Amino acid sequence: MAELTEAEPVSGKGGGLAAYLRGVWAVAEKDVRTELRAKEVLGTMAAFSILAAFVFGLAFDLRVPRSELVVPGILWVIILFAGVMGLHRSFGSEQDRGTLTGLLLAPVERSAIYLGKVAANLLYFLIVEALLLPALLILFDVSLFKPLILLGLILGTVGYVGAGTLFAALTARNRARETLLPVLLLPVLAPLFISGVGLTAVVLDGRGNAEAWPWLGIIGIYNALVYAIAFLLVDVIWEQT
Repeated sequence: MAELTEAEPVSGKGGGLAAYLRGVWAVAEKDVRTELRAKEVLGTMAAFSILAAFVFGLAFDLRVPRSELVVPGILWVIILFAGVMGLHRSFGSEQDRGTLTGLLLAPVERSAIYLGKVAANLLYFLIVEALLLPALLILFDVSLFKPLILLGLILGTVGYVGAGTLFAALTARNRARETLLPVLLLPVLAPLFISGVGLTAVVLDGRGNAEAWPWLGIIGIYNALVYAIAFLLVDVIWEQT
């Protein structure tokens, strides 16, 4: 926490954008360094994703005429549940270590803390997805390395992480946060994952970019709403924390 407590204040009273970004970077760097030592989040998410892909591969191998019919759903379902496994640790680990209060008292904007957590979580998600896509290629012989699919996956991940990190902050001090987080989060994520599956299916079916762009538009609108709401609510959430 030293780098946070020594950081310049970045509120509207002074500091400016550069100091604000330093606060975001300090939070993200702290989380990544902690994860490299503890290995609580990334390893769990990666192991679950690969094992889930293997189980789905066994389950659908003899039951589906074309793998392209099921791979879009498999991809997004694995990301959905792997993400929930990791996101609850975003603030839960701070609570367990007794460092959450110190983090909230650091001289940085609460929104900078939120964005720092988002940046660290986004890194974990992207690493897991970089492992998951080749695994699905091997197991299902379906390549997801197509520009529109990758673009939709990245944008969808940004929205997922934004919403998930906000709800992780909301449930951080609840003893049942591991159960409560998915109950609250999954209904909110429904539009995002419907759009992600729709986009992936359109591209794999070769139906053309004209049908794919509306799905991307929905994901973009979802992301804009998530981050706008997050910036409006983040101070309120932590005032109650």
